[in-house]
Amino acid sequence: MTSRSFSNGLRQWLELLRWHKPSGRLILLVPAGWSLWLTPDAPPLAGLVSLIVVGGLMVSGAGCIANDLWDRRIDRQVERTRERPLAKGSIRICTAVGLLIVLLLLSLLVVASLPTPSQRLCLALAILALPPILLYPSAKRWFAYPQAVLALCWGFAVLIPWAASQANLKGGWPLLGCWLATLMWTFGFDTVYAMADRRDDANLALKSSALSLGSHALKTVAFSYALACTFLASSAVSAGVGWAFWPFWLIASIGMQKETWTLRGSNQPITTYGQHFQHQVLLGAMLLLGLILGRIS
Repeated sequence: MTSRSFSNGLRQWLELLRWHKPSGRLILLVPAGWSLWLTPDAPPLAGLVSLIVVGGLMVSGAGCIANDLWDRRIDRQVERTRERPLAKGSIRICTAVGLLIVLLLLSLLVVASLPTPSQRLCLALAILALPPILLYPSAKRWFAYPQAVLALCWGFAVLIPWAASQANLKGGWPLLGCWLATLMWTFGFDTVYAMADRRDDANLALKSSALSLGSHALKTVAFSYALACTFLASSAVSAGVGWAFWPFWLIASIGMQKETWTLRGSNQPITTYGQHFQHQVLLGAMLLLGLILGRIS
């Protein structure tokens, strides 16, 4: 195998896992960080944080493969996705299935490496998360708001880290508020992401919240972000997070609304929606930084 063919093969694998686009991986880890830094035991141990990061990367990669396996025929007909490895046939289906199984096994290994008191609960949550993660890609075929299904998947990024740290889900409002904030935030940014595919989805008779909400989509996104910030703020108050959190919260809250406002107009280029997604990673990370500083201040 020549170095060029090896490099091309590696690139195809990275594209299959979406590891060449770090925003999509980081945006799953942000709510996990919110959860860990809202627990009564915050700041979390470095070893636990490392396991959560590795587990998040494995699950995220598995979700991307499952998505592309479901959608490989559809992706060929969508401008944004037609160059994905499975859509253009640069990676075989059996190879992708094999990698999916490997990632799921590695995720299981991460659960087995968690502190013993929390292993059983985390394993139960991981098993509960698996069906929506694997079925989410099909939701666009039968459900008007598939982004809500993704939001439920993202919710496990809050529950599992909390359970890993506390060995229970008796977190009261700090946990519930963080979970609700994650659901609202995820529904908002994934609705914007779906706006890039509205024309193709409509032609292929696929469903999305961007299509179902129609002219109310951006208003709904703005409201979702406002709820997310409100829920997270109330969680921070309930958890006793220090004053250093609030400047970051204020900037991120305003930033989310501003980012939504800039999407007005019907002639937005496709890249605009991808940029919005990337900016949500930064704004979510800003909220996480605020929680970290609020805990140590």
